[in-house]
Amino acid sequence: MNPDDLQKLTTRMMPFGKYEGRLIADLPGPYLAWFARQGFPQGEIGRLLALMHEIDHNGLNALLEPLRASSQRNE
Repeated sequence: MNPDDLQKLTTRMMPFGKYEGRLIADLPGPYLAWFARQGFPQGEIGRLLALMHEIDHNGLNALLEPLRASSQRNE
């Protein structure tokens, strides 16, 4: 995992699908689980979705809160 990937979860938008335009960190767990079952897309977006699925599945979403706060201060 690239350390910058955690920050990307709180700043990158989902580029396609049902939740297009939503932050990857805000995607619902069942949607992430669907990708886990069907297969994640290739490239960076797939890597980020897989990482977010692991975070969500293990109940670690609170770890992203400091990064969210940091992103909001930089806007």
